[in-house]
Amino acid sequence: MEPVLGDVAENLRRAELLANEAGASGADWIVLPEFFSTGMGFTDRMADAALPVEGPALDLLRRLARRHNATVGGSFICRDADGHNRNAFFLVGPRGDVVGRHDKDIPTMWENCFYVGGDDDGVIDADEISVGAAVCWEFMRTRTAHRLRGRVDLIVGGSAWWSIPAWHPRSLTRRMEEDNARTAAGVASAMARVVGAPIVHAAHTGALECPLPWSPLTYRGWLQGGAVICDAEGVVLARRDRREGPGVVVADIEPGRSAPLDDIPAGFWFHDRGALSSFTWFYQRYHGKRWYRRHALGRPTAEVERA
Repeated sequence: MEPVLGDVAENLRRAELLANEAGASGADWIVLPEFFSTGMGFTDRMADAALPVEGPALDLLRRLARRHNATVGGSFICRDADGHNRNAFFLVGPRGDVVGRHDKDIPTMWENCFYVGGDDDGVIDADEISVGAAVCWEFMRTRTAHRLRGRVDLIVGGSAWWSIPAWHPRSLTRRMEEDNARTAAGVASAMARVVGAPIVHAAHTGALECPLPWSPLTYRGWLQGGAVICDAEGVVLARRDRREGPGVVVADIEPGRSAPLDDIPAGFWFHDRGALSSFTWFYQRYHGKRWYRRHALGRPTAEVERA
């Protein structure tokens, strides 16, 4: 999906069009990307884009599920009863009932400006299938593998994964982006192999431009794309690269638990993040928590007409 940053009504419209395309292709399960109602970037518009739990985003998931007799999932920034925003992945059954919810555990970098993390295990019972939910960089953390390994028959989720800008020295940032792109392309397969379950991973694509926190610089890059369906051995059955633009991928998979092929890596991350990414992770997390308390916490939720 190619989002319009912070434009809830337009993003819901685009998500519905793509989900209808997937449903028309015969999909029994339809998975939307992380932040399907907003996209993600550091902009004030995001602070005004949180939605009530019972609001237009969840209405859309229910409507799509009933329309296509499918199980439908996706995550969006919602305002909970305690007043905090969370990045919540909802899974809705074919009758339009909410089967389960998972809150992303740790916001990534500037995401800290707009919501707080959750602490559930992400295991959702969907009829006879145990489903694991994971969102974006949760696919890179070993704690995700530990909470899902041997417990789920299918993993679903999505991402809004941005690139490393082409700053000077270009030779260095180009190599870093090449590594970043390879990591983004391989996270679903790597997680499938250590958990022992097939994965459906949705993604955003397109250009991204926004201010850079605590910096006079402007971030200019793109969203990595990489919508992927893979089996429990990590074999990719369908993929849509960012260069292909918005669209859907469809494949047949058999939910079920397999013996994991790989051990869970030691440490916090699946992959070494490097010095720059590690520095950015910590400074933007510190900045974001302060910014959230001052600028996002308690703001009114977005006013969007419910269909």
